[in-house]
Amino acid sequence: MTTSQTTGTGDCVAESAAAGKDRPALNATKSGDRMLACRFELKYLIMEATAAAIEKYIRPFLEYDRYSKLQRGGMYPIVSLYCDSQDMQLCRETLTGVKNRFKLRIRSYTDEPEYPRFFEIKRRINQVIVKSRARVMDEDVAPLLAGRQLPPRGYTTDEAALNQFQLYAASIHAGPRVLIRYMRQAFENTTENRVRVTFDRDLCYKVTDKPIVRLGGSGWQRNVLTEGYVILEIKFTGTFPTWLSRMAALFGLRARSVSKFATSIEQACALGYCAPVLRNGWYG
Repeated sequence: MTTSQTTGTGDCVAESAAAGKDRPALNATKSGDRMLACRFELKYLIMEATAAAIEKYIRPFLEYDRYSKLQRGGMYPIVSLYCDSQDMQLCRETLTGVKNRFKLRIRSYTDEPEYPRFFEIKRRINQVIVKSRARVMDEDVAPLLAGRQLPPRGYTTDEAALNQFQLYAASIHAGPRVLIRYMRQAFENTTENRVRVTFDRDLCYKVTDKPIVRLGGSGWQRNVLTEGYVILEIKFTGTFPTWLSRMAALFGLRARSVSKFATSIEQACALGYCAPVLRNGWYG
């Protein structure tokens, strides 16, 4: 995979543990979606057999998250509409490994119009991931992406996070670029040192310039750069737990950059599905 940079398991674990040791434990959000708002994050690309073995290993330490508990087999769908500038600034920053960067996306877990959508900013500040999220209604996605300010419609949202999303989008003239869809199986704990482990499968994408967040419809392409693999993500808020260090050593895990957004754009441009064209890791 051309966008991946690998590091040894030992280096990755040591670096993460050191980062947690040098900083006070990061506080996790207590919002209803139970996401880790401020965290460290490691990603791996593994085979299905390894994923099954790791799932058995983590079950004494973690349980299904609220979404996986509701699904047969623990897997639920996620779709995200990623926004970027016309010259794909955010994608280029991911491909070139810029340490301090951000992504803009609107996430949903269903196509049902009465369920909310979530405007998200995912920022990387060196090793730390900081995520802000605002809940909106489906009908408000298009006008909000166009920069309009809308009155509350009887639901709770984080107005500051929404305003920040619009500010970031306006600063680079960001618009819809690609839909990303996959199936997630998620485990987490509720201790002070929050840990979240997710397995993502069946990654697909659809190039689009429409402000519509949908799982269904035509035009989806499989992401061949990750096909046949499972994307394993480990997220934690404090120090890297000892049992995770043992797991990484036991299964020979090697952390790497696995951007669903960047690899999908990379593949789409290589196949001629979008413009401008990717040349040697850059868009021009």
